[in-house]
Amino acid sequence: MSEPACAHAREGARPVPYRGGGFAPRPRRWAGAAFLAGLIAFWEMCSRLGWISPLALPAPSEALAALRDLAQSGLLAKHLGASLGRLAQGWTLGVLAGIAAGLAAGLFSLARAGIVPLVAALFPIPKIALLPLFIIWFGIGEESKVATILFGTFFPMTIAVYGGVDNVDRTLIRMGQSFGLSRLSIIRKIVLPGAMPAILSGMRISASIAIILLVAAEMIGAEYGVGAYILLAGNLMATDQLIAGVMILSAMGLTVSWLLGMAERRLLRWRA
Repeated sequence: MSEPACAHAREGARPVPYRGGGFAPRPRRWAGAAFLAGLIAFWEMCSRLGWISPLALPAPSEALAALRDLAQSGLLAKHLGASLGRLAQGWTLGVLAGIAAGLAAGLFSLARAGIVPLVAALFPIPKIALLPLFIIWFGIGEESKVATILFGTFFPMTIAVYGGVDNVDRTLIRMGQSFGLSRLSIIRKIVLPGAMPAILSGMRISASIAIILLVAAEMIGAEYGVGAYILLAGNLMATDQLIAGVMILSAMGLTVSWLLGMAERRLLRWRA
């Protein structure tokens, strides 16, 4: 091709867009809130127009009124305080035990030979089915509910930590060994940072499981708690109170997700 033709081709060529972002997510701060607000507004409109029966699904305004009455009566603080106490104890203990077991399985061959088959055998068991056994062991009080949450969060946390440790780049570990780092330094400076995304993902999953088990345990045997409140509302056919209880659970889940998101941004700044 002649020089004038090449110059003409260069002038007519379109620039190639930069595609080196590495699939980095772009923050959309208000997109989720706008979508949720639109969904609630549509729900309210359908209820006011009579398209949705109030007996089957009350309007959001009715659920908010029931939530306001619950707060004014002082029962909201009792139910929410009882649930948050059980959730904090069971989830924290389950996460700590899962991290310890996952690290042991990922770092030591003997521990892996014992822990991995045990987790594979016990993880598929529905944990709420073991609540009667925990009641026999620990009584009808708080211990049985906390044990149920602990047992349910332990296994997904162990699997997440073990998988994260096992997927750390072995080249980085060999490089640390070649520089004479001790085993503890390699774990602290290479293994833990490399496994941190998996650990935080396991915390998210186990937190959702913990809330589910909390509600189920409170429905079986508790005087106070969000699960007990929802069960009582369902028995009384008070659907507005039932939806109010579901809103409380949704707020708990959003709060936990927000807190873990803050932890991820702080602990995973090195990925940016």
